[in-house]
Amino acid sequence: MEVHGRTDSAVLVPLYEDAAGELHAVFTQRRHDLSRHAGEISFPGGRRDEGEELVGTALREAHEEIGLPPGDVEVVGALEPTPTFVTNYAIYPFVGVIAEPEAEWILSHAEVAEVLQLSVRDLRAGAGERRLIRKGIPFRTPTYEVGDHLVWGATARIVGDLLDRLP
Repeated sequence: MEVHGRTDSAVLVPLYEDAAGELHAVFTQRRHDLSRHAGEISFPGGRRDEGEELVGTALREAHEEIGLPPGDVEVVGALEPTPTFVTNYAIYPFVGVIAEPEAEWILSHAEVAEVLQLSVRDLRAGAGERRLIRKGIPFRTPTYEVGDHLVWGATARIVGDLLDRLP
């Protein structure tokens, strides 16, 4: 499916079950000093390189941003593409199943402040909608609040699509 956006990008939605059988999604919190999407919670991903398949972009970016080797990911499907309204990206999300992380993530300190491993149960419980203001423009957006973490915008739309497809 095509989506409006000047720049094609892809994200990986890494999912794993913990020892108790609870499903978790892996997110990144972007650094607060970045020029774009500073401090926002997102899935690992980024801009597609010329000639690169979008699923390859998602896997490459997850490796670069959080040290997740592509060979450790079983890509099981794709979610609906979504646009970013301010930066004009077309985001193509791919769902990948991974083993429960046993070691520390290897962060790209140029982009990522931390990795968040949020349970699907907590994401569902924290679902809502808020009026936010970005660059002086008010808008309503779906949100997911887990503890001190607020997922909103394009990432929240991707989470919503994921939750709609999970039992």
